[in-house]
Amino acid sequence: MLDWLVNNIGTIIICAVLILIVGAVIFSMVRKKMQGKSVSCNCGSCKSCAMSGKCHKPK
Repeated sequence: MLDWLVNNIGTIIICAVLILIVGAVIFSMVRKKMQGKSVSCNCGSCKSCAMSGKCHKPK
């Protein structure tokens, strides 16, 4: 078991870092969505989009 860990420590560390990054991105998206901010676009040019009335509430 210890030999397997030693042989694969680089892969284990890289996988752990990638899982943390993906988790942070998902957490950030959920947090922005809960604050009422858009997670799909930030360009400000949604006027031409057919779904602009669905994802952006009128002010």
